[in-house]
Amino acid sequence: MLDDDPIRSLPPLRAVINRYGLRPQKRLGQNFLLDLNITEKIARHAGKLDQAVVIEIGPGPGGLTRALLVYGAQSVIAIEKDHRCIVALQDIVDLSQGRLRVIEGDAQQIDLVALDSSPKKIVANLPYNIGTVLLVKWLRLLPAIQSLTLMMQKEVAYRIIAKPATPHYGRLSVLCNWLCHTSLCFTLPPMVFYPPPKVESAVVNLIARQDLPEPTVIEDMQLVTAAAFGQRRKMLRQSLRSLDVDTEKLLHFADLDGTHRAETLGIESFLKLAKIYGAMKAKK
Repeated sequence: MLDDDPIRSLPPLRAVINRYGLRPQKRLGQNFLLDLNITEKIARHAGKLDQAVVIEIGPGPGGLTRALLVYGAQSVIAIEKDHRCIVALQDIVDLSQGRLRVIEGDAQQIDLVALDSSPKKIVANLPYNIGTVLLVKWLRLLPAIQSLTLMMQKEVAYRIIAKPATPHYGRLSVLCNWLCHTSLCFTLPPMVFYPPPKVESAVVNLIARQDLPEPTVIEDMQLVTAAAFGQRRKMLRQSLRSLDVDTEKLLHFADLDGTHRAETLGIESFLKLAKIYGAMKAKK
């Protein structure tokens, strides 16, 4: 981090918002984080940034973008859907010495792996309305994505780090902890955002595991967990019927009791189900 970095000379974010008329739009899920101390805290939790391309989703007026650059990011690719913010971010681009690239587009439609051949980290303050969808999509990109440091709704963050047989445990818990080392960094109250959301927020860190499975296993795991938790109050012998294989055989080969419910199973049990499901599906 450089205290004399020219990016630190930029005006406060509220001044940027007023200058460019960046009134947050509800349809885009915009809740701007204006406290630069907090954005720098997020950047610190992302770890070493000088050996990876950092991808930021929805930079808004650029508070987190500034922090990532000040904390030594080799380069930052910021993806922004709101054209008003694209214009406002140009001031940061001008001072970034070529380290900031801004792309106008929808993060749900952009191939992040194709953006750059270097190792990548995702660091973002995610819109609440698409945070979970994006995360599940990005899990398929591992190990091209080394880590994810994400600000999201606190309830979703708790689901990511949850253990079996706890209230927040679900599909997201299984997928994230199977593929990544997860940790809760810190929580934030609504009043630090503009406008304040109706829920609390939290920052989570996900670091890709070294021994990642084959893409076909990941796909089968996603299908199995979607079926199991899609009707989480039902017993496994009922919820897994949507997989279109012989459910009783699937449970028998996995050595699982069909009267159990999804929230009682650990990751290894789901992995066993996914592998057997993949084998059964291949024989059809």
